[in-house]
Amino acid sequence: MVTALSITGLTKTYASGLQALKGVDLTIERGEIFALLGPNGAGKTTLINIVCGIVTPTAGRVRVAEFDVLRDYRAARRLIGLVPQELATDAFETVWNTVSFSRGLFGKPPNPAHIEKVLRDLSLWDKKDNQLRQLSGGMKRRVMIAKALSHEPKILFLDEPTAGVDVHSRALFWEAIHDEAERGVTVFVTTHFLEEAEYCDWVSFIDAGRLVVDAAPEDLRTRYSDGYRIVTNDVPEARAALGSASAVARETPDGLVASVPTLPPALLSALGDAVRAGAHVAVEQPTMPDVFRRVLAQQGAARSRAA
Repeated sequence: MVTALSITGLTKTYASGLQALKGVDLTIERGEIFALLGPNGAGKTTLINIVCGIVTPTAGRVRVAEFDVLRDYRAARRLIGLVPQELATDAFETVWNTVSFSRGLFGKPPNPAHIEKVLRDLSLWDKKDNQLRQLSGGMKRRVMIAKALSHEPKILFLDEPTAGVDVHSRALFWEAIHDEAERGVTVFVTTHFLEEAEYCDWVSFIDAGRLVVDAAPEDLRTRYSDGYRIVTNDVPEARAALGSASAVARETPDGLVASVPTLPPALLSALGDAVRAGAHVAVEQPTMPDVFRRVLAQQGAARSRAA
């Protein structure tokens, strides 16, 4: 594998005394879609701003491909595309001119075919001649993404890219992101839509300036959950199915609810028999919001013990 981003011992202390990052170590491979999750103020934006050259670190080292972001900053920044949280566009410029101008800022020669492809991928082609002030908030967000892709970056940073974007546009966005990853572009995304982390190859949680969890989404669901949640109506066949797995069922307003660590074939077969006998069965997998809440609860408990 080829390393796209390498961070070692990254620390940032602001003049106010706030320590936003505390010895962060992180490695991301080329073509990987990486999600950084954490509560507000955890250090997500500070980390991105350091890599992109907007904020100077207090200590540590950051390399984009083979380039140090401080010593080789021009070469490093040419490889980076950034979509910040804030919308920053010229309201009276057209979509086409805005995206084309962004490409020129990186010293790239004009490439109308590439600009057209980016706009089509983001469903903006029919708006290419519109002024930015004529677009909805979600479309403006997509223009920001198009600007970041205009110069064909090798690593794309997306800080809350789908904030204010409708469900359909979010789906189009993730399709475009996966297309970029398949072409070898590395994608680094922060999001408060935790279910979007399911679309990523790797997820890290940051809390109070430290990376506390780092794993693939499926591993996180296994590690930070009680397994699968089974909900069914209270009929003898359903109770028998749950009993076959030694699952303790509790009565709730939703019906019988039980948690099991795995779904062995015998249990699935018994649940199938219960359904054929008239039971209504729902099997729920742990979600990324479930993982997020458990991670934060564990970190809060750890800080309380240390206090």
